[in-house]
Amino acid sequence: TMREVRQVLDPKDGQLPFGIHLMIGKNYTTFLADTTVNERPGAEDLARIAKETAAVARRLGHEPRVAFLSYSTFGNPPGRWLEPIRDAVAILDAEKQPFEYEGDIAPDAALNPTVMKNYPFSRLSGPANVLVMPGLQSANLSAKLLRELGGGSMIGPILVGMEKPVQVAPMVSTASELVTLAVLAASGIAR
Repeated sequence: TMREVRQVLDPKDGQLPFGIHLMIGKNYTTFLADTTVNERPGAEDLARIAKETAAVARRLGHEPRVAFLSYSTFGNPPGRWLEPIRDAVAILDAEKQPFEYEGDIAPDAALNPTVMKNYPFSRLSGPANVLVMPGLQSANLSAKLLRELGGGSMIGPILVGMEKPVQVAPMVSTASELVTLAVLAASGIAR
């Protein structure tokens, strides 16, 4: 789909195109990024994805709490794919971002308050609502699994970083999802 979008729209100058899915439940909204474009983002790209997704969350009325997801939680177990995540966190540290973020962290430690208690040193004050995925394979699988198995509604992918807002192949099926999509369009996030 990105090939077709690029035939009519270009990325914004200096922007990194990426996709966001929104998982919306009765008592939560979670933003998943990048679910559609960048196969293996490096540290700078992960930091940019985190900042842009946090900005989208804030525009939609959510105080962002960002988790850089991994199979590892704070280095346990160790592995070779952790450095880009850790470097992205270091980039955000140097820039002194105005939102909470943490990583490397597994989904249960980022989302489950009971599991979070095992990590009192975590910078997250509550469950993450922005999940930055380490790569396209895990991101796309996660979004599709949540859509099929989750109890909430899935909207997206919304393509961010283009010269105009884009929602790719809307995944909406109920009136409430259509209302949410209309709100996104009105806010300039999706059209």
